[in-house]
Parts: sequence; structure tokens; C-alpha cells
Amino acid sequence: MVRENPIPARLKQARKKAKITQKDLGIKIGMEPSSASGRMNHYEKGRHTPDVTALQRMADELEVPLNYFFCETESMAELACLIDKLSENEKLALIQKLLNEP
Repeated sequence: MVRENPIPARLKQARKKAKITQKDLGIKIGMEPSSASGRMNHYEKGRHTPDVTALQRMADELEVPLNYFFCETESMAELACLIDKLSENEKLALIQKLLNEP
């Protein structure tokens, strides 16, 4: 079974939540203003896939973790964002709790 690439939908969702245009996001991550909107549109439509470096810049700008873009379900995407906001100690405590360790 071939799964759909989750990046286009996640990118659009995060950008809209951040209330930023395709052009503005493109410019903020270093694209030329004249091509930023078109390039971002291609990413959101799935015509092209950004490389990991570009995705990391987008994640930083949109304040989501990089792995958010790869989540296949809404619940996993939400968890990725919530976990990203935890401190390292809170993350370790959560891991212990999920593993049912004392």
C-alpha cells in the first residue's frame, strides 16, 4: 500500500495556523521574493518536496518540530507539537510513564 506524502498537508496546516502567507514564509526561509509564493505553492500541492534543510527552516519559522511534517495522522501531529514543548526532564518522565517504569 502506497501512503500519501504527509508533508504538503502538514505544511499548509502549520502555515495557516501561523497566519502567514506562502510568499512570506518563503521569504522568511530565504527564498527570492519573486519566486517564494510559487515555490511554496508547489510544496503545499505536493508537486515538489522540500529538502530536509528547507523543512527545518520552515519548522523553525512555523514553530513546529521537524517530525510534525512526517506525521500521518492528526493525533500524531498534535502529539509531536505537544511533546516538543516539554522540557527534557518532562520528556524523560513521559517516556517512563508510557513504558510503565517506576
